[in-house]
Amino acid sequence: MAVPRNRVSNAKKNSRRSHHAKTPKNLSACPNCGKGRLPHRMCPSCGHYRGQVVEAKQ
Repeated sequence: MAVPRNRVSNAKKNSRRSHHAKTPKNLSACPNCGKGRLPHRMCPSCGHYRGQVVEAKQ
């Protein structure tokens, strides 16, 4: 098992983690109702997907 030789400072540790921030989800506008929805998924508010009403699985 690897053992670190020296302690890593807080600045070094935090600068290494600078790219770990979460990014917001990319929402696209629903062409039917205009609300935000995830791409390639049915609209949660109106139930449309690619011009058709889709029945949600329960």
